[in-house]
Amino acid sequence: MHINPPVFSKTDSIKFFRTLNKRVNDYFKENNLKKTGNWKLHLKTIVMFSLFLAPYFLILTRDMSPWLQLLLTVVMGIGMAGVGMNVMHDGNHGSYSEKSWLNKFMGGSIYVLAGNVNNWQVQHNVLHHTYTNIHGHDEDLDAGRIIRFTHTAKWMWVHKFQHYYSVFLYGLLTFNWAITTDIKQMRRYIKKGLSYGKFQSPVKQWTVLVITKLIYISIWIVLPILLGITWWKVLLGFFVMHYTAGLILSIVFQLAHIVEETANPLPDENGEMENTWAIHQLYTTANFAPKNKIVNWFTGGLNHQIEHHIFPNISHIHYGKIAEIVKQTAREHNLPYHEFKTMRGAVAAHFRHLKELGMKPAMN
Repeated sequence: MHINPPVFSKTDSIKFFRTLNKRVNDYFKENNLKKTGNWKLHLKTIVMFSLFLAPYFLILTRDMSPWLQLLLTVVMGIGMAGVGMNVMHDGNHGSYSEKSWLNKFMGGSIYVLAGNVNNWQVQHNVLHHTYTNIHGHDEDLDAGRIIRFTHTAKWMWVHKFQHYYSVFLYGLLTFNWAITTDIKQMRRYIKKGLSYGKFQSPVKQWTVLVITKLIYISIWIVLPILLGITWWKVLLGFFVMHYTAGLILSIVFQLAHIVEETANPLPDENGEMENTWAIHQLYTTANFAPKNKIVNWFTGGLNHQIEHHIFPNISHIHYGKIAEIVKQTAREHNLPYHEFKTMRGAVAAHFRHLKELGMKPAMN
């Protein structure tokens, strides 16, 4: 990561964000709506946690075939991804509820997903949402050396095949959370003094990390073994659950930013970006399958990434409605609004882009 973060232009001569913000605020006022979640989100919370936890309790309490157990771990992975995208995500953005304690509680659901609140808020809320698609500042572009997500990243010969092997690595996302990612992130963020809100003492941060990891391992690995499930079945189920969740989450994340249409702008020699922050989001973000009700419901509105990036404190249940406002305002100001009509189209665009990025630079 670069030492000095880039600075966005403060000159909005076309008054894009001022116009858009007023229109969105008027929409909520005219319809007498709160910007946070409502009963639809609360019902979805119950459904997602049921998908995640009910199979776990069935495995612990019922005698069933190994194949059925394995199938249930896949369902748990689907529920795990659903909790992350719909509940944890809104909670940590402060958009789940008007009550701060409820946002904190729902945001804390990341601990049962193998993550850490402080780390996630720094990586996602601070680095990703502020410096979207800027190489060296947005950590979502950093997949190690094995995958090349930008033209400015170092190229290696293995990248020629990344559009084939990347999908297999995507499934390791949350598994890595559980094993190594949080440790590396916490060490890095503490060293840099990064935080979302008030900076907590390193001792407190490490204490919380160690305790929550021990509890996590006790619940998902130690307890099933103590209840009589063979250790290798427990480890296999644990991996399958994480791999399922990681694959879903990674694909959804990549379709929003790592596609052919989105840009990876860099600051000039003075560390300044060409556009304002809001306009920058339009150039670096894409929507997909906006009319697909199943995708809309399951992904927690993350297929409406443009709306989410410009209004991260608005609950995802409103994105479908305000999307037309954002799209129309962008068109009026001659600004891009990247959108794939189908998820299949977005997936194809992502892997085409990976193939392009995998080519040796001299060949481009």
